[in-house]
Amino acid sequence: MDRHTQSTDLLARIRSGDRRAIARAITAIENGSDDALTLTAALVQAGGHARIIGITGPPGAGKSTLVNVLCKALLASGRSVAVIAVDPSSPISGGAVLGDRVRMGEVQGESRIFIRSLAARGHLGGLTRKTRDVVSVLDAAHFDDVIVETVGAGQSEVEIAGVATTRIVVCPPGSGDDVQALKAGILEIADILVVNKADLAGAEKTEHELRAMLALRAARTRTPVLKTVATTGEGVAELIAAIDRHTGAETGAPAAKMALAEGGRAPGRFEHAASAAQQQPSTADETALALERRHAARDRYMAHLGATLIDGGAGRSTISMRIGSQHLNFLGGCHGGALFSLADMALGLACNSYGTVAALIDAHMTFPVAVKEGDTLFARAIEITRSRRLATYRMEVSRDDELVSTMTGTVYLTGKEMAPGD
Repeated sequence: MDRHTQSTDLLARIRSGDRRAIARAITAIENGSDDALTLTAALVQAGGHARIIGITGPPGAGKSTLVNVLCKALLASGRSVAVIAVDPSSPISGGAVLGDRVRMGEVQGESRIFIRSLAARGHLGGLTRKTRDVVSVLDAAHFDDVIVETVGAGQSEVEIAGVATTRIVVCPPGSGDDVQALKAGILEIADILVVNKADLAGAEKTEHELRAMLALRAARTRTPVLKTVATTGEGVAELIAAIDRHTGAETGAPAAKMALAEGGRAPGRFEHAASAAQQQPSTADETALALERRHAARDRYMAHLGATLIDGGAGRSTISMRIGSQHLNFLGGCHGGALFSLADMALGLACNSYGTVAALIDAHMTFPVAVKEGDTLFARAIEITRSRRLATYRMEVSRDDELVSTMTGTVYLTGKEMAPGD
């Protein structure tokens, strides 16, 4: 059996909910085996079913206990749940206790739940290098909810923003004064803020400081601040209701006005992630497209590669490029740098379409399919999430109806207006 056939068979078993196949796929992805790349390409096409719920916050906030009681409530409502729990690795031995799942012992015996612990292996950002791909496995397995719990995160560890469609930041009482709450970083990515251990002293003060922070920042959408006591389940029903409201707003949005799902593929979670609050009026799209056209006309590297802007709007763009001899590597195939450049150009046009400067700070890209001279490629970029200082984007490069590569990127929103004429 060749590698492609093996991956197809494994994917079929994953989609049927075969737990051994799911575990095998995650292990292959974690270890970077020869099968992982082929499998990852197939998983991209199979996703789009699950709600991806990210839970992050500082060490000791009670994230694992909260995840446990959240899983119990979701299971009781009839949903199926997968959990990815990321644990820190020792900087000395390189090992990890993988102890988060110890706190989830009450639900591990349920048939509708799957729990997997991952070691951070020194990766910064609160996740692992392979978390996105592991999420894709569980999404393809048709779990209703995939919960991703980060390691104890600090102010700048915001990688969960590019993975989850609903981001929950858990804060323990006494997690800092009002100045601390005003600092940029992890609090800005929250779709829902939770003060856990609300039965302890200082919970009311922490809740007040978080609400004051949101008021001062004039958040684009109203971020709820909830209180929970994970050990008793208090406040969990309200948290699930807030998740339902948030994901309901997202999945009810138009499919990003841009058919990343062309060719008959069902819209994935990335297409659904452009929330209703982020959909711009048509006049804003027209203004953004005009700005993108000016940027494209002045981009010398874009002209050198032969890329052309096809369509655009607020937070989105589509460009095309025909692979020529200048894009080939020493083996005669398309250079990976050309594919990255194409996706990056689509991202650059999309994230700078609002008239203020955005800068790429983190990107991840896969190249599952090879392309050759003469192929015409299309790169489509769409904004997934947007806060005051950070935005995440999804790019897909395709050839006809075939997905060639995918890329996710996090950009920093400087707030600096572009110079006249830009």
